[in-house]
Amino acid sequence: MAGGGKDTILQKAIGEWLEGIQSERTRLHSEQVTGEFVAFIQASQLPWEEIFTIETLKDFQRASQSKKTAGVIRALSFYLYEQQKIAEPILQANYQLDLPDLYEEYLDWYEKRSQVPYRRVKHARRVLCAFHLHLERPKVELAAVTIGDVDAFLAGFQRRFSPATCLAYRSSLRSFLKYLYQERKLLRRDLAPLLGSARQWAQGRPPKFLRPPEVEQLFGALKLSSAWHIRTAAMVHLAYTLGLRPKEISRIRLDDISFSKAELTVADRKGQNPLSLPLPEQTVKAIAAYLIGVRPNSKERTLFLTLQRPYGSVSAETVVGCIAKSMRQAGVPGSAYWLRHTYAQHLLETGVSVFEIKMMMGHERIESTKSYLHIHTKLMREVLFDETL
Repeated sequence: MAGGGKDTILQKAIGEWLEGIQSERTRLHSEQVTGEFVAFIQASQLPWEEIFTIETLKDFQRASQSKKTAGVIRALSFYLYEQQKIAEPILQANYQLDLPDLYEEYLDWYEKRSQVPYRRVKHARRVLCAFHLHLERPKVELAAVTIGDVDAFLAGFQRRFSPATCLAYRSSLRSFLKYLYQERKLLRRDLAPLLGSARQWAQGRPPKFLRPPEVEQLFGALKLSSAWHIRTAAMVHLAYTLGLRPKEISRIRLDDISFSKAELTVADRKGQNPLSLPLPEQTVKAIAAYLIGVRPNSKERTLFLTLQRPYGSVSAETVVGCIAKSMRQAGVPGSAYWLRHTYAQHLLETGVSVFEIKMMMGHERIESTKSYLHIHTKLMREVLFDETL
């Protein structure tokens, strides 16, 4: 790759990545660090394949005048990895352990099956590296693992982490054990249910959703004054009226949309559960406005493209950042996932069963759907107290 081409790709990728950062303070710091990083790479004249390595990162840290540079460059490398522009991101030392093939096959299966971002795979790798080292000391084979081995591992491993982090690591380990039992038939007994724990919500609160006045406030504040605003408006409509995940929005292709039927086929879903969903009129209009007035003339078949050349598919992080920024500008609290929770809640309030909501949300388990839904207090008051609100 020529030097000019390398610099252009790097600067374009940095611009797209910065666009998806929600916190202004974090974005300003990241701009400063990445600016120094680009200058460092240009001065070093490194080939593309040597830019995002742990050795280059250490050299940059020694040369940089900024603080907390490692986290910024690692985060950028995760973005580039998800965009398939580099072979692997920069991993911390405790993620560098070469795991046996069975572990690596699981991580590959987990990423493809669950459609999770690489940071989730990274978290799973961390706990599996530690679990593998724990089993190596007494030479316990995976096929012979017992719940006692798992409990002994967690007792030591979880001491350093917060309850929320421990919950995430337990979930990763539970998924691995289920894989060994159901997919590989390696374990005689499914140990995953034995790792169950009381559900914990971030900051002690359940998922959030918007109330009707907040929904009106959000859509009333959407603007069509620039290419960014028009593209973001289409994303907001898709997130709210169809309950799509940010990654699902980023992966919509032109061939998935039928304007004659007013339908969207969501083919690339978490859990591999494709589904055709009806497109409300306002969502059809928002998509059409983007296609006619904003979307670049490109051979790329993905619906949402970047706003700068060379045009390419947006990432899930860009969708998250755009929706979050539009909500902040409207003075409405929340994130892209709040719109997904709102969609589920509105389905419940219109009388749709939990099982139907499960299918429309693309969940594999009914428990996942139930966690999105709050008690319908309005309906409860109407039934119990004969009140009309």
